[in-house]
Amino acid sequence: MSEPASISSGIAQRYATAVFDLAKEGKALKALEADIATLEAAMHDSAELRAMMNSPVYSREQQGKAITALAEKMKLSPMMRGTLGLMAQNRRLFVVPAFQTRLRAMIAEEKGEITADVVSATVLSKAQADSLAATIKDRVGKKVNLNVSVDEKLIGGLIVKVGSKMIDTSIRSKLAALQNSMKEVG
Repeated sequence: MSEPASISSGIAQRYATAVFDLAKEGKALKALEADIATLEAAMHDSAELRAMMNSPVYSREQQGKAITALAEKMKLSPMMRGTLGLMAQNRRLFVVPAFQTRLRAMIAEEKGEITADVVSATVLSKAQADSLAATIKDRVGKKVNLNVSVDEKLIGGLIVKVGSKMIDTSIRSKLAALQNSMKEVG
């Protein structure tokens, strides 16, 4: 991990831990989870919001006013509004994506869940996704939330990442392995 990424990760971790502990203490994990989903959707939909959060051109005051107004409009909890305001004041809004990711992981861990990142060559049907989730649950012993994406370049098969483990059954990787083994023969 590069040094700036490591620093950002550390900053995000500290904010996430503080917010998570406050939410857990106040029995507000469901509200926190809803806040994260709302904020993620807004960031996904608005390039302007992402630009404002990452741009050094805006002053602390401008970022603070903008994020506070947006947080109120999105009906985020007072705790999340305050946290985002503090992050703006400290010029830390650029870590919000890592902050959200870390909070999601902490909430999932608290609930006894795990997230599996799945990349498939085609869109998985509901039955396929349910079957995959059940299989992973049998292996890891926790409820599984699938984060599914499609990459047609895989040709067929899946790539599944759970924690630090990865299983690649894609045809693309099998063809690459075959190509490498043929190079060794020649």
